[in-house]
Amino acid sequence: SMASPALLMRVVASAYSVAEKAATIVRNVMSAGDLGIVEKAGPNDLQTKADRLVQMSICASLARKFPKVTIIGEEELPSDDVSEDLIEDGHCEEILKKPCPAQYTGIKEEELVIWVDPLDGTKEYTEGLLDHVTVLIGIAYGGKAIAGVINQPYYNYEAGANAVLGRTIWGVLGMGAFGFQLTEAPAGKHIVVTTRSHSSALVNECITALNPDHVIRVGGAGNKIIQLIEGKASAYVFASPGCKKWDTCAPEAILHAVGGKITDIRGNSFQYNKEVKHMNSAGVLATLRNYDYYASRIPNTVKESLVP
Repeated sequence: SMASPALLMRVVASAYSVAEKAATIVRNVMSAGDLGIVEKAGPNDLQTKADRLVQMSICASLARKFPKVTIIGEEELPSDDVSEDLIEDGHCEEILKKPCPAQYTGIKEEELVIWVDPLDGTKEYTEGLLDHVTVLIGIAYGGKAIAGVINQPYYNYEAGANAVLGRTIWGVLGMGAFGFQLTEAPAGKHIVVTTRSHSSALVNECITALNPDHVIRVGGAGNKIIQLIEGKASAYVFASPGCKKWDTCAPEAILHAVGGKITDIRGNSFQYNKEVKHMNSAGVLATLRNYDYYASRIPNTVKESLVP
C-alpha cells in the first residue's frame, strides 16, 4: 500500500482548498455590497468584512486539521467560535499525489508556521481594482518560506461572462510552482513594479536610481510577485517599511520555487520563525532573474534610511 502523503503535502493540499473557499467568501462579500470597512491605522490601512471572515475561515480550517501548527494572521480578531459554514475541510487531490521533496519528508506539525494574509490589497478591493487582490497562505519551516498558496479571487474578471473567475497558484521549494505560465520579462527591459498607495520620497528616490524603462504601480505584494513570474515586470522594489511577513511568505516560496529571489532592500533574507517581528522594516527587492543587477543599483542613502 502507498505510504500516506508527507505532512507538508497534506498542509499544501488543504491550504489550496482553503484558499479557494476564501476566494468565494471574498467574492460573496463584494457582491453583497456591504464591505464593512474599518480603518486600522489610517485611510491607507483598511480592514473589511472580507478580511475578517476570510482570516477566520483560513485559520480555523487549518487549525482544525493541523492543531499543532502555528498560524499567524494579519488581523487581530477575537477567538470566538467560527461558524461551520466558514470551515473548509477539503484538499486538492492532485497535490497529494505529488512526492514531497526529500528534505521535507520528516517535518512535524509543531515545526511549521503558517503566515496568512486573508486579503492582500484591501485598499484596492475597496476601490474596485479587483485584479490586485490576492489571498496569501505561506508555509515556513526552520524560519524559511518553503511552500505557498496565492489565490486571485478575481483573476479573469474582465474577460467576460463565460470566463472562469479566479485561480490558485501554489509552489513548494524543490518541486516548482503551478497554476500559471512562467514567463520572463522582456530581455534588456527594466520594468519596475512598486506600491500604488504607499508611495514616499524614499520609494521614488530608489526607483529613479534604477533608471527603469517603465514603472508599474499596483496594490498587493502577492499581485506584484505574480507580475514577476508572469513576465510583466522585471523587479519588485519597495523602499519602505510597510510590508509584513504575511505579505511576503507565500509569494517568497513561489518565487524561490521557480528560481527567483526576494530580500529586503539591503539584501537580507526574510525570517519566518514564529518569534520573528512581523514588520519587514527594510522593504522589499524581488526579481525572477537578474537580482544582482537591481541590488547593485540600490543607493546607499536608501539602504541607510531603512533599518531591518
